[in-house]
Amino acid sequence: MKSDKRQNHEKNTFFDVIGLMSGTSLDGLDVAYVRFEKKDEWGFTLIEGNSFPFDWELLGRLERSVTMTALELKQLDIDFGLWIGQKVKRFIVEKRLHPTLVVSHGHTVFHQPEKGITLQIGDGYRIMNETGITTVCDLRSLDVSLGGQGAPLVPVGDKLLFREYDFCLNLGGFSNISFDEKNKRIAFDICPVNTVLNHLSLRIGIPFDKNGDVGRNGQLNKDLLQKLNSLNYYRLAPPKSLGIEWVEENIFPLLRGDAVEDLLHTFCHHIAEQIVRSMEKLSFSQGNIPRMLVTGGGAKNTFLIDLIREKSGGKFNIIIPDEKIIDFKEAIIFAFLGLLRYLGEINCLSSVTGAARDSSGGLIYDHFGRKSPRV
Repeated sequence: MKSDKRQNHEKNTFFDVIGLMSGTSLDGLDVAYVRFEKKDEWGFTLIEGNSFPFDWELLGRLERSVTMTALELKQLDIDFGLWIGQKVKRFIVEKRLHPTLVVSHGHTVFHQPEKGITLQIGDGYRIMNETGITTVCDLRSLDVSLGGQGAPLVPVGDKLLFREYDFCLNLGGFSNISFDEKNKRIAFDICPVNTVLNHLSLRIGIPFDKNGDVGRNGQLNKDLLQKLNSLNYYRLAPPKSLGIEWVEENIFPLLRGDAVEDLLHTFCHHIAEQIVRSMEKLSFSQGNIPRMLVTGGGAKNTFLIDLIREKSGGKFNIIIPDEKIIDFKEAIIFAFLGLLRYLGEINCLSSVTGAARDSSGGLIYDHFGRKSPRV
């Protein structure tokens, strides 16, 4: 006999899901309340969205997480899960919502898939206990155990929810791109974005460079740009992904000596050049200018967007959506990935990650405190 959730799925009922995203740029927790419905194809409506900034104490602990002892890291995992659960509960009560599911990406501490390592913290038991709602977490580990990169994960959502675009470019902590090639979804991380831009902005006492105004007024350091563009990662073929450890080892040591506005200016040039170079390696349909959806916090950096447009020479149509999609697209998609896991459907593509097979990854924490296995 089929489960109720599968019966409901076949009846084309809707699912109300909360998706949570805490990115490597450390700008807070994005919370999206989304209604998904499948008739012939999946569709979604973003009903509510909110962002909760980290307080300074939590932000400092998250920044130090990569150097913590095992005991300190486990305590942060518990405390962060509790913090997430409290924020989500407040969101639910204030907005009078009735979600079926909460899906948390967690906060990435380690991501070294070549060693079989990925870790996203934010204890699922604490989130479930605080909210009283079935919770899905740990969406990357199964793919990594299958030999995959465990990233990017958003391409499943790009393919099924944003199918009207030829390319989906995310400018978050890292930039990544997603597209169909010969009926297969392909995606990969291109280069760091806000992990570096926000790090530089903090040097002058601001959390981020609003509109890219500080960077726009800087000067280009051609020697630094050449060193950045020469990093070995950019010569690798997909599948490939980036983690904060790579940035700390390869990027931060180069960003010394110059004024912050010059570093921001130069790094924006680097981002734009790497995005355009990646696009130039792809094949486009003759006679059509491909449509590229651009989301993530970097989509609000008008200096960076101007550079991408300038360096692309009009070869693709850059589309900036409304601000809610910019802010909450990743949270929307992680809500969707968790729903697919809940329904027992594929939510991670081997064509994207390089894993041995497609999979349905994630741990489900139910009302009885059980963790269901991944498939």
